[in-house]
Amino acid sequence: MEQLWGNQTRVSEFLLAAISPTPQSQAALFVVFLLVYIATLVGNFAIMLTVNADSHLRTPMYFLLGNLSFLDLCYSTVTAPKMLMDFLSERRSISYDACMAQLFFLHFVGAAEMFLLTVMAYDRYVAICKPLHYPSIMNRHLCSSLVVASWMGGLIHSTVQTILTMQLPFCGPNHVDNFFCDVPPVIKLACTDTYVVELLMVSNSGLISTSCFIILLTSYTTILIKMRSPEGRRKALSTCASHLTVVTLFFGPCIFIYARPFSIFSVDKLVSVLYNIITPMLNPLIYTLRNKEVKSAMRRLRTRSITSGGKMIL
Repeated sequence: MEQLWGNQTRVSEFLLAAISPTPQSQAALFVVFLLVYIATLVGNFAIMLTVNADSHLRTPMYFLLGNLSFLDLCYSTVTAPKMLMDFLSERRSISYDACMAQLFFLHFVGAAEMFLLTVMAYDRYVAICKPLHYPSIMNRHLCSSLVVASWMGGLIHSTVQTILTMQLPFCGPNHVDNFFCDVPPVIKLACTDTYVVELLMVSNSGLISTSCFIILLTSYTTILIKMRSPEGRRKALSTCASHLTVVTLFFGPCIFIYARPFSIFSVDKLVSVLYNIITPMLNPLIYTLRNKEVKSAMRRLRTRSITSGGKMIL
């Protein structure tokens, strides 16, 4: 079904690509990605609950970590439920409005996470390089302001991307070469020259992801330079290793997708699965497996839950 768009027609829905071509593999992937999505929800919710419930974790670092877990949970939820439904459907369609909404929230949450990861790098810089001034610099008010600024930055970025996309005429074809609606594969379907729009979008998304990544690398390089002793560098690297891993997993694919002209490569769908589905699941594992304080807090929370449950039974 199509709607009128001036003298042309506007598509009312898009057809999404399948991750796997055969029904048997689609069923197998449904089970795999359902487990991944459940693990993402459970892992990130567990970190949020632990950070809020344990008084030992009421510090700027863990306040930011709790917000990162919330963003990871939202980011995965933008695409995973629709993808899971499409595994069980022969016709993977999405309405025009739903496609634009998915595109908006994907860039909203994704950009907010980029900014938040940059804030977390600044937090580690202050903690390691200015430990005596850390409590006064990274106070609760500043942390809350930086989190709000991250969300606002994501909102502004996403609004620009979505408006530029919605202004394009889509009169067919309507086959999106990915399993969700994103800017590069969607604007390729516009029935007009998109060179200027692509240039603006690459400048927007590519500049944000690349700039944040450079700031992060500069921050960690500065930390290592300031730590003159090998022991100090080892401790600094150990402290920042979890964040560096998360940054690499998130920014690497984003720079690959958005910091180049919008040509569609066959590997794009695999890269999209990595940063949309896999990375939000890995972040809780990375932070809990490498962080003794978080593991100890989770054990204390579990012990309290068991004890409370035992008293209720008695």
